Amino acid sequence: MADSFNKKDREKKRQKRKKEKAERKEQRKLDGVKPAEFMYVDEDGNLTTTPPDPTVKKEEISLEDIAISTPKKDDSEDDGESKFMRKGTVKFFNTEKGYGFIVDKETRESYFVHADSLSQEIREHDRVTFEIGKGPKGPVANSVKLVK
Repeated sequence: MADSFNKKDREKKRQKRKKEKAERKEQRKLDGVKPAEFMYVDEDGNLTTTPPDPTVKKEEISLEDIAISTPKKDDSEDDGESKFMRKGTVKFFNTEKGYGFIVDKETRESYFVHADSLSQEIREHDRVTFEIGKGPKGPVANSVKLVK
Protein backbone atom coordinates (compact mmCIF):
# COMPACT_ATOMS: atom_id res chain seq x y z
CA MET A 1 0.00 0.00 0.00
CA ALA A 2 2.81 2.42 0.89
CA ASP A 3 4.49 1.69 -2.42
CA SER A 4 1.50 2.92 -4.41
CA PHE A 5 1.40 6.12 -2.34
CA ASN A 6 5.05 6.77 -3.18
CA LYS A 7 4.30 6.16 -6.85
CA LYS A 8 1.46 8.67 -6.77
CA ASP A 9 3.63 11.18 -4.95
CA ARG A 10 6.50 10.75 -7.42
CA GLU A 11 4.10 11.14 -10.35
CA LYS A 12 2.70 14.37 -8.86
CA LYS A 13 6.23 15.77 -8.45
CA ARG A 14 7.15 14.76 -12.01
CA GLN A 15 4.05 16.47 -13.41
CA LYS A 16 4.78 19.58 -11.34
CA ARG A 17 8.39 19.78 -12.68
CA LYS A 18 7.12 19.28 -16.23
CA LYS A 19 4.58 22.09 -15.79
CA GLU A 20 7.22 24.45 -14.31
CA LYS A 21 9.58 23.71 -17.19
CA ALA A 22 6.86 24.50 -19.73
CA GLU A 23 6.08 27.76 -17.91
CA ARG A 24 9.77 28.78 -17.95
CA LYS A 25 9.96 28.01 -21.68
CA GLU A 26 6.84 30.08 -22.36
CA GLN A 27 8.23 32.95 -20.26
CA ARG A 28 11.48 32.94 -22.29
CA LYS A 29 9.43 33.13 -25.51
CA LEU A 30 7.51 36.13 -24.18
CA ASP A 31 10.70 37.87 -23.01
CA GLY A 32 12.37 37.31 -26.36
CA VAL A 33 15.45 35.78 -24.72
CA LYS A 34 16.99 33.28 -27.06
CA PRO A 35 19.76 30.98 -25.81
CA ALA A 36 23.02 30.90 -27.73
CA GLU A 37 22.91 28.25 -30.43
CA PHE A 38 26.64 28.20 -31.15
CA MET A 39 29.62 28.56 -28.88
CA TYR A 40 33.16 29.39 -29.98
CA VAL A 41 36.50 28.87 -28.26
CA ASP A 42 38.70 31.97 -27.99
CA GLU A 43 42.51 32.05 -27.99
CA ASP A 44 42.60 31.46 -24.21
CA GLY A 45 40.38 28.38 -24.40
CA ASN A 46 37.27 30.10 -23.02
CA LEU A 47 33.81 29.61 -24.52
CA THR A 48 32.25 32.70 -26.12
CA THR A 49 29.16 33.42 -28.21
CA THR A 50 31.06 35.68 -30.63
CA PRO A 51 32.75 34.06 -33.63
CA PRO A 52 36.51 34.56 -34.04
CA ASP A 53 37.70 37.44 -36.20
CA PRO A 54 39.11 35.95 -39.43
CA THR A 55 41.26 39.04 -40.11
CA VAL A 56 43.37 38.55 -36.99
CA LYS A 57 46.50 36.51 -37.68
CA LYS A 58 46.97 33.58 -35.33
CA GLU A 59 50.23 33.22 -33.42
CA GLU A 60 52.17 30.10 -34.36
CA ILE A 61 53.61 28.09 -31.47
CA SER A 62 56.22 25.42 -32.00
CA LEU A 63 56.12 22.17 -30.06
CA GLU A 64 59.51 22.89 -28.49
CA ASP A 65 58.07 26.02 -26.79
CA ILE A 66 55.48 24.02 -24.85
CA ALA A 67 56.68 22.96 -21.39
CA ILE A 68 54.74 20.00 -20.03
CA SER A 69 56.95 19.04 -17.11
CA THR A 70 58.44 20.64 -14.06
CA PRO A 71 61.83 22.28 -14.47
CA LYS A 72 64.84 20.19 -13.61
CA LYS A 73 66.16 20.67 -10.09
CA ASP A 74 69.40 22.60 -9.79
CA ASP A 75 72.05 20.26 -8.35
CA SER A 76 74.27 23.15 -7.21
CA GLU A 77 73.02 23.05 -3.59
CA ASP A 78 73.41 19.27 -3.24
CA ASP A 79 75.46 18.56 -0.10
CA GLY A 80 76.29 14.99 -1.04
CA GLU A 81 73.14 13.74 0.67
CA SER A 82 70.80 11.08 -0.67
CA LYS A 83 68.26 12.21 -3.24
CA PHE A 84 65.55 11.06 -0.82
CA MET A 85 66.70 13.34 1.99
CA ARG A 86 64.64 16.49 2.47
CA LYS A 87 65.38 19.68 4.35
CA GLY A 88 62.94 21.34 6.69
CA THR A 89 62.26 23.21 9.90
CA VAL A 90 60.74 21.88 13.11
CA LYS A 91 57.38 23.60 13.47
CA PHE A 92 56.41 22.01 16.78
CA PHE A 93 57.90 19.35 19.05
CA ASN A 94 56.64 18.18 22.45
CA THR A 95 59.50 16.45 24.30
CA GLU A 96 57.18 15.10 27.03
CA LYS A 97 54.91 13.30 24.59
CA GLY A 98 57.67 12.59 22.06
CA TYR A 99 56.14 13.86 18.84
CA GLY A 100 55.98 16.95 16.64
CA PHE A 101 55.81 18.28 13.11
CA ILE A 102 58.39 19.26 10.50
CA VAL A 103 57.70 21.62 7.58
CA ASP A 104 59.40 20.68 4.30
CA LYS A 105 61.53 23.54 2.92
CA GLU A 106 60.55 22.97 -0.73
CA THR A 107 56.91 21.89 -0.63
CA ARG A 108 55.86 23.59 2.63
CA GLU A 109 54.03 20.38 3.62
CA SER A 110 53.92 19.40 7.27
CA TYR A 111 55.06 15.91 8.32
CA PHE A 112 54.53 14.12 11.62
CA VAL A 113 57.71 13.09 13.47
CA HIS A 114 58.01 10.72 16.45
CA ALA A 115 60.88 10.62 18.97
CA ASP A 116 61.79 7.11 17.74
CA SER A 117 62.79 8.64 14.37
CA LEU A 118 65.29 11.09 15.89
CA SER A 119 69.04 10.63 16.01
CA GLN A 120 69.49 13.75 18.18
CA GLU A 121 67.23 15.91 20.34
CA ILE A 122 65.37 18.58 18.38
CA ARG A 123 63.52 21.74 19.38
CA GLU A 124 61.17 24.14 17.62
CA HIS A 125 62.71 26.16 14.76
CA ASP A 126 65.66 23.74 14.36
CA ARG A 127 66.76 23.06 10.77
CA VAL A 128 66.77 19.34 10.04
CA THR A 129 67.12 16.79 7.25
CA PHE A 130 64.74 13.86 7.03
CA GLU A 131 63.28 11.16 4.82
CA ILE A 132 59.60 10.68 4.18
CA GLY A 133 58.12 7.35 5.20
CA LYS A 134 54.69 5.83 5.40
CA GLY A 135 52.85 5.93 8.72
CA PRO A 136 49.46 4.57 9.81
CA LYS A 137 47.74 7.92 9.19
CA GLY A 138 49.82 9.25 6.29
CA PRO A 139 53.37 10.37 5.51
CA VAL A 140 55.83 10.71 8.41
CA ALA A 141 59.37 12.02 8.81
CA ASN A 142 62.04 9.33 9.39
CA SER A 143 65.82 9.51 9.98
CA VAL A 144 65.65 13.06 11.31
CA LYS A 145 69.04 14.74 11.80
CA LEU A 146 70.00 18.26 12.83
CA VAL A 147 71.66 20.46 10.21
CA LYS A 148 74.84 22.09 11.46
